[in-house]
Amino acid sequence: MGGQEMKEIIVYHGGTEIVEHPNCKAGRRNLDFGQGFYVTNISQQAISWARLVADKRGKDPVLNRYRLNREGILAEGRCKVFEAYDKDWLEFIVVSRRGLDVASNYDYIEGGVANDRVVDTVNLYMAGLMEEETALRRLSEHRPNNQMCFLSQELTDKYLIFDGTDDI
Repeated sequence: MGGQEMKEIIVYHGGTEIVEHPNCKAGRRNLDFGQGFYVTNISQQAISWARLVADKRGKDPVLNRYRLNREGILAEGRCKVFEAYDKDWLEFIVVSRRGLDVASNYDYIEGGVANDRVVDTVNLYMAGLMEEETALRRLSEHRPNNQMCFLSQELTDKYLIFDGTDDI
Protein backbone atom coordinates (compact mmCIF):
# COMPACT_ATOMS: atom_id res chain seq x y z
CA MET A 1 0.00 0.00 0.00
CA GLY A 2 2.60 2.53 -1.05
CA GLY A 3 4.73 2.31 2.10
CA GLN A 4 1.80 3.26 4.31
CA GLU A 5 0.97 0.35 6.59
CA MET A 6 -2.59 0.07 7.80
CA LYS A 7 -2.78 -0.44 11.56
CA GLU A 8 -5.72 -2.54 12.66
CA ILE A 9 -7.15 -3.24 16.07
CA ILE A 10 -9.34 -6.19 17.04
CA VAL A 11 -12.89 -5.37 18.12
CA TYR A 12 -15.83 -7.54 19.13
CA HIS A 13 -19.60 -7.70 18.79
CA GLY A 14 -21.49 -9.96 21.17
CA GLY A 15 -24.88 -11.41 20.31
CA THR A 16 -26.58 -14.63 19.25
CA GLU A 17 -25.77 -14.61 15.53
CA ILE A 18 -22.68 -14.60 13.34
CA VAL A 19 -22.53 -11.14 11.73
CA GLU A 20 -20.19 -11.23 8.74
CA HIS A 21 -21.68 -8.10 7.19
CA PRO A 22 -22.66 -5.56 9.88
CA ASN A 23 -25.78 -3.51 9.12
CA CYS A 24 -25.77 -0.01 10.62
CA LYS A 25 -29.57 0.21 10.46
CA ALA A 26 -30.30 -3.06 12.27
CA GLY A 27 -29.76 -1.69 15.78
CA ARG A 28 -32.35 -0.21 18.11
CA ARG A 29 -33.05 3.50 18.29
CA ASN A 30 -32.52 5.56 21.46
CA LEU A 31 -29.26 3.82 22.40
CA ASP A 32 -26.24 5.68 23.81
CA PHE A 33 -24.89 6.72 20.41
CA GLY A 34 -28.00 6.21 18.30
CA GLN A 35 -28.99 3.47 15.88
CA GLY A 36 -25.87 1.82 14.53
CA PHE A 37 -23.62 -1.22 14.72
CA TYR A 38 -21.84 -1.43 18.07
CA VAL A 39 -18.50 -3.08 18.84
CA THR A 40 -15.91 -2.84 21.61
CA ASN A 41 -12.19 -3.47 21.88
CA ILE A 42 -12.82 -5.09 25.30
CA SER A 43 -13.55 -8.78 24.67
CA GLN A 44 -14.96 -9.42 28.16
CA GLN A 45 -17.46 -6.60 27.69
CA ALA A 46 -18.69 -8.17 24.43
CA ILE A 47 -18.82 -11.63 26.03
CA SER A 48 -20.95 -10.30 28.90
CA TRP A 49 -23.33 -8.67 26.44
CA ALA A 50 -23.53 -11.84 24.31
CA ARG A 51 -24.41 -13.92 27.38
CA LEU A 52 -27.06 -11.42 28.48
CA VAL A 53 -28.71 -11.37 25.04
CA ALA A 54 -28.44 -15.15 24.69
CA ASP A 55 -30.13 -15.71 28.05
CA LYS A 56 -33.03 -13.41 27.06
CA ARG A 57 -33.46 -15.11 23.69
CA GLY A 58 -32.83 -18.70 24.81
CA LYS A 59 -30.00 -19.05 22.29
CA ASP A 60 -26.26 -19.63 22.36
CA PRO A 61 -23.97 -16.59 22.71
CA VAL A 62 -21.73 -15.64 19.78
CA LEU A 63 -18.62 -13.46 19.92
CA ASN A 64 -17.93 -11.91 16.51
CA ARG A 65 -14.39 -10.63 15.91
CA TYR A 66 -13.43 -7.87 13.47
CA ARG A 67 -10.33 -6.04 12.29
CA LEU A 68 -10.86 -2.29 12.47
CA ASN A 69 -8.76 0.32 10.72
CA ARG A 70 -9.55 2.94 13.37
CA GLU A 71 -7.06 5.46 12.02
CA GLY A 72 -8.68 5.24 8.60
CA ILE A 73 -12.22 5.86 9.79
CA LEU A 74 -11.08 8.68 12.09
CA ALA A 75 -9.29 10.33 9.16
CA GLU A 76 -12.10 9.91 6.63
CA GLY A 77 -15.31 10.01 8.63
CA ARG A 78 -17.27 12.53 10.66
CA CYS A 79 -16.28 11.17 14.06
CA LYS A 80 -16.97 11.90 17.71
CA VAL A 81 -14.71 10.37 20.37
CA PHE A 82 -15.55 10.80 24.05
CA GLU A 83 -12.45 10.44 26.23
CA ALA A 84 -14.27 10.36 29.59
CA TYR A 85 -17.62 10.32 31.34
CA ASP A 86 -17.83 14.11 31.17
CA LYS A 87 -20.46 16.79 30.54
CA ASP A 88 -20.24 16.38 26.76
CA TRP A 89 -20.75 12.59 27.05
CA LEU A 90 -23.60 12.93 29.56
CA GLU A 91 -25.53 15.43 27.43
CA PHE A 92 -25.07 13.28 24.30
CA ILE A 93 -26.33 10.14 26.09
CA VAL A 94 -29.33 11.98 27.57
CA VAL A 95 -30.36 13.49 24.23
CA SER A 96 -29.93 10.13 22.43
CA ARG A 97 -31.91 8.21 25.03
CA ARG A 98 -34.70 10.78 24.80
CA GLY A 99 -35.05 9.95 21.12
CA LEU A 100 -33.34 12.95 19.51
CA ASP A 101 -31.13 11.86 16.64
CA VAL A 102 -27.88 13.73 17.37
CA ALA A 103 -25.90 10.72 16.14
CA SER A 104 -26.92 11.39 12.53
CA ASN A 105 -24.27 14.13 12.44
CA TYR A 106 -21.60 11.43 12.63
CA ASP A 107 -20.29 8.35 10.83
CA TYR A 108 -18.57 6.88 13.89
CA ILE A 109 -18.87 7.54 17.63
CA GLU A 110 -16.67 6.10 20.36
CA GLY A 111 -16.76 6.40 24.13
CA GLY A 112 -18.00 5.09 27.43
CA VAL A 113 -20.96 2.78 27.86
CA ALA A 114 -23.92 3.87 29.99
CA ASN A 115 -23.99 0.43 31.59
CA ASP A 116 -24.98 -0.87 35.00
CA ARG A 117 -22.08 0.92 36.69
CA VAL A 118 -23.24 4.38 35.69
CA VAL A 119 -26.81 4.05 34.36
CA ASP A 120 -28.40 4.88 37.71
CA THR A 121 -26.60 8.23 37.71
CA VAL A 122 -27.68 8.91 34.12
CA ASN A 123 -31.30 7.97 34.89
CA LEU A 124 -31.44 10.12 38.05
CA TYR A 125 -30.02 13.05 36.10
CA MET A 126 -32.49 12.52 33.22
CA ALA A 127 -35.39 12.42 35.69
CA GLY A 128 -34.29 15.72 37.24
CA LEU A 129 -33.54 14.03 40.56
CA MET A 130 -29.81 14.76 40.46
CA GLU A 131 -27.99 18.00 39.71
CA GLU A 132 -25.53 18.02 36.82
CA GLU A 133 -22.57 18.74 39.12
CA THR A 134 -23.40 15.73 41.32
CA ALA A 135 -23.90 13.47 38.29
CA LEU A 136 -20.58 14.53 36.77
CA ARG A 137 -18.76 13.98 40.07
CA ARG A 138 -20.23 10.47 40.38
CA LEU A 139 -19.43 9.66 36.74
CA SER A 140 -15.83 10.84 37.15
CA GLU A 141 -15.28 8.04 39.68
CA HIS A 142 -15.62 5.42 36.93
CA ARG A 143 -13.21 4.49 34.17
CA PRO A 144 -15.33 4.14 31.03
CA ASN A 145 -15.84 0.87 29.26
CA ASN A 146 -15.50 1.42 25.54
CA GLN A 147 -18.03 1.16 22.74
CA MET A 148 -17.72 2.10 19.11
CA CYS A 149 -20.81 2.81 17.07
CA PHE A 150 -20.73 2.66 13.27
CA LEU A 151 -23.40 4.83 11.66
CA SER A 152 -22.17 5.00 8.04
CA GLN A 153 -22.67 1.77 6.09
CA GLU A 154 -20.11 2.83 3.48
CA LEU A 155 -17.37 3.42 6.06
CA THR A 156 -18.34 0.31 8.03
CA ASP A 157 -17.94 -1.82 4.90
CA LYS A 158 -14.58 -0.18 4.21
CA TYR A 159 -12.97 -0.17 7.66
CA LEU A 160 -14.58 -3.00 9.68
CA ILE A 161 -13.62 -6.47 8.40
CA PHE A 162 -15.13 -9.69 9.80
CA ASP A 163 -12.39 -11.95 11.20
CA GLY A 164 -14.36 -14.91 12.54
CA THR A 165 -15.84 -15.83 15.89
CA ASP A 166 -14.28 -16.69 19.25
CA ASP A 167 -15.43 -19.28 21.75
CA ILE A 168 -17.31 -18.01 24.78
